[in-house]
Amino acid sequence: MANEQYIVGLDVGTTKIVAMVGRLTEHGKVEILGLGKTDSVGVMRGQVANIERTVQSIKVAVEEAEQKTGIPVKVVNVGIAGQHIKSLQHNGIRTRTNSDTEINQKDIDALIEDMYKLAMLPGEEIIHVIPQEYMVDNESGIKEPIGMSGRRLEANFHIITGQIAAINNLVKCVRKAGLEVSGITLEPLASADAVLSNEEKEAGVVLVDIGGGTTDVAIFQDSIIRHTAVIPFGGNVITEDIKEGCTIIKGQAELLKVKFGSALASENQENEIVSIPGLRGREPKEITIKNLSHIIQARMEEIIEHVYYEIKNSGFEKKLIAGIVITGGGSMLKHTNQLVEYITGMDTRIGFPNEHVAKGQEDVSSPMYATGVGLVLRGFQALKAAASDEVKQAPIAAETEIEKPIVTGHSDPKKQANWIEKLLEKTRQIFDEDAQ
Repeated sequence: MANEQYIVGLDVGTTKIVAMVGRLTEHGKVEILGLGKTDSVGVMRGQVANIERTVQSIKVAVEEAEQKTGIPVKVVNVGIAGQHIKSLQHNGIRTRTNSDTEINQKDIDALIEDMYKLAMLPGEEIIHVIPQEYMVDNESGIKEPIGMSGRRLEANFHIITGQIAAINNLVKCVRKAGLEVSGITLEPLASADAVLSNEEKEAGVVLVDIGGGTTDVAIFQDSIIRHTAVIPFGGNVITEDIKEGCTIIKGQAELLKVKFGSALASENQENEIVSIPGLRGREPKEITIKNLSHIIQARMEEIIEHVYYEIKNSGFEKKLIAGIVITGGGSMLKHTNQLVEYITGMDTRIGFPNEHVAKGQEDVSSPMYATGVGLVLRGFQALKAAASDEVKQAPIAAETEIEKPIVTGHSDPKKQANWIEKLLEKTRQIFDEDAQ
């Protein structure tokens, strides 16, 4: 697939699984050729809870994408989220033997390599190591130290960790569906690529991806990711609240939320009423839109308060000139951006995944497709990086390079490959044992 310049993004979410096929146009933008979408029945709060059900859902989504595009899907770029994802800040120091020689990429790689030696809690693994800024001989605020001279090289790092078991289960599901994993990307990073402009990232912006099971937060400032967090509830909790508050079944609650839901009760009239068919010949139930909105607003306020806490906790609250961008399925509720502005006092807009996407055969303009589009974009970034490495390190066997999985979004390609190869090897062993 990589040789044909097609990338498949696989978004394994709590409410839906999306397989999205894209290609690069001659103008450098991504065109989405087709997608397959199905309900997700084996995932809870971003994590795989039932292997077999998740495998079946992945197969359905991928088969639909294959039928629409006529392209056989064998390799996918997978997104990972869930409440097991954590982040931390850490400072690294490296003393160079010769202060007269220029700092080169090897010095940077060695500094990053040191970060992987940090002691993690049992069962946790570092996924991404993202440099924030560098310091050379106490001169701070350096973005690119290569070419400078100095003895003491320091850097602040944003480190993202996840549970090995959760990652392993996700990879196992993809492999059981007959697919190979080309890369694993943290979903907020993928969504950010799809909906944020470079200017927003430089000015300072908060991405809020309201999914079905989780709400992901990513804060950018000066074009660097500064803070990430996963809030362990999203749109599904709102549906449950409607189900309990209106004493109706879950399917009706979801339809009510999507068709009539509003995040601001004050925007609805008292006399607006919707009738819900009764079960098995029972009388229909009448629900006022205003009461429905009160239920939704209460839960949305809770989610936004958690987001606002993360913004304040990051220490960048006063530096976010571009405000907040909300995306994901939960952002499609009416008046959500007004409620976010009211609670946080920050400018807010809805993020549509059209920042780097050419108009293609499939309409992916809805915020619910932000992660899928971002995974395709990240896949092409990884291809470009791999091609650049091949040029620098030639001659290298092409077959070997294609086989090497890449954890996109990582700062050290060699470490990415080693980490994911070890994980995939473990998964292959489990998969083989199951097959036997």
